[in-house]
Amino acid sequence: MNNTIKIIVVDDEILFRKGISFLLEREKNLEIIFEASNGNELISFLKTNNDHPDIILMDLKMPIINGVEATKIIRQDFPEIKIIALTSYDSKSFVANMIDVGAVSYLIKNATPHDLVTTINEVALKGFYYTDYIMKIITEDVLTNKKVKSNFDSNFLTKREIEVLKLICFQKSTVEIADQLFISPRTVEGHRNNLLLKTESRNIAGLVVYAIQNDIMLGTIS
Repeated sequence: MNNTIKIIVVDDEILFRKGISFLLEREKNLEIIFEASNGNELISFLKTNNDHPDIILMDLKMPIINGVEATKIIRQDFPEIKIIALTSYDSKSFVANMIDVGAVSYLIKNATPHDLVTTINEVALKGFYYTDYIMKIITEDVLTNKKVKSNFDSNFLTKREIEVLKLICFQKSTVEIADQLFISPRTVEGHRNNLLLKTESRNIAGLVVYAIQNDIMLGTIS
């Protein structure tokens, strides 16, 4: 078992797609296992091949099946695969929509190669990665829509769960949280699963949203 991160690049612009693949293949720990020009090609590959990627770099605007719809399908059928949106669209609505349907990170195509590699490695390590810009959009989206969930009572979350949630909001990995709280990584995973169940959140973004709504992560976003 090695630490190679398997990647699929999905983009209908051939030159851009090939450029990204060439760039990433230069990294020793990254491997491009497939390229697709639309969501349909991507889904077909995943359904007919056992060699699945760890991460998919997903464009939004593509023919046949676009990035948003493809992300919905993958989240349902292949939930273990992490999706990074890599697109030229940086409007708040596109960002909020992709995070909501299951993307674990969002990058604009004018990002630097360093930003791209960093994002891939962070997602592989932590399962998600939100820049300050993306976190700001998530926060504003929450404050605009006000979809507040009830706490039921003051003991809805345990003290330890709140500690774990705050560290998740600081984008700490499972191992980092375990080290800081002097507990095992498995215990951290247990607390995170409990948080997802209690808050009815579908992913890490949902936990961050919950923390914002309930003033739990006060001071984590400027």
